[in-house]
Amino acid sequence: MKRGFEIVSSKKNENLQLPQRQTKNAAGYDLAASEDFTLPSIWKGPFLKTLWALRHQQELTDADYEAANQVLKPYLVPTGIKAYMQADEFILLANRSSAPLKRRLILPNGVGIIDADYYNNAANEGELFVQLVNYGLRDYTIKKGERIGQAIFMSYLKSDDEAQPQAKRIGGFGSTKK
Repeated sequence: MKRGFEIVSSKKNENLQLPQRQTKNAAGYDLAASEDFTLPSIWKGPFLKTLWALRHQQELTDADYEAANQVLKPYLVPTGIKAYMQADEFILLANRSSAPLKRRLILPNGVGIIDADYYNNAANEGELFVQLVNYGLRDYTIKKGERIGQAIFMSYLKSDDEAQPQAKRIGGFGSTKK
């Protein structure tokens, strides 16, 4: 087995579908939400209050900025899917082209990278999550089975003089530490 998708064990009985390409020449496998998930709009109280205060040149405290930043935070939408691949491959997570246009949903980091050693990690079994922000004016509820991102298998190259990293993955999402 070179590369593919599986359903994580905790969601085996939830009638999830494995990601599929939608057309013959599509590069990406569509990832779907494993449950209903409401993404709040970023245009909420603390963020708007901060914008208003900045516009009117009012003093803001660190707590004001922190409250506004909390509204802007991305959410991790679960897929119930994990992916296996060769050691010199990764998955590039990308927006579906319709998500920003039709639903006002974006990946705040532009793309995501899923390394081969993320598969079956102890923290979350390697479940793929799609990090999203809703910049629409209203909260948006993603329905179970709704396509929320694309996963593209890719190879990568290493430099000739690289010192081989010795660290092993010990966690799930965002676990790589310096």
